[in-house]
Amino acid sequence: MITLNINGQSHDVDVPPDMPLLWVLRDVVGLTGTKFGCGIAACGACTVQLNGQPVRSCVTPVAAVGDQHVVTIETVGETPAGKKIQQAWLDLDVVQCGYCQSGQIMSATALLNTIPNPSDDDIDAAMAGNICRCGTYTRIRAAIKQAAKGA
Repeated sequence: MITLNINGQSHDVDVPPDMPLLWVLRDVVGLTGTKFGCGIAACGACTVQLNGQPVRSCVTPVAAVGDQHVVTIETVGETPAGKKIQQAWLDLDVVQCGYCQSGQIMSATALLNTIPNPSDDDIDAAMAGNICRCGTYTRIRAAIKQAAKGA
């Protein structure tokens, strides 16, 4: 049995220690907002936060999580940065197909928590590896900048 702190709640899960966090979140806990994309940490669709840092849950074994706090797309909007990011996403119509957006939002929120007023280089570095097949990168950058301004 492994105990995880997910979105501020304790969850006891009976899973193999090498099971990826993604599948624990989706299939065991029932939090389906985190998406499977590539399975090799290359696309960012599965991004969640561990102690505020973005990680690719598809390659993170549940045993490596330990007592770290896991935050998923389901509750990131309850944080000040997450609320600003989600509102900016809506204001600027960032979403096209939407599949990658939970991972994009998780990475963008982690960025604002670390660097409240990011430069273009900061945004590029933080969002590298979050792939959007629809190509909404310009709107993503604009949304991050709007959220940083607190608009």
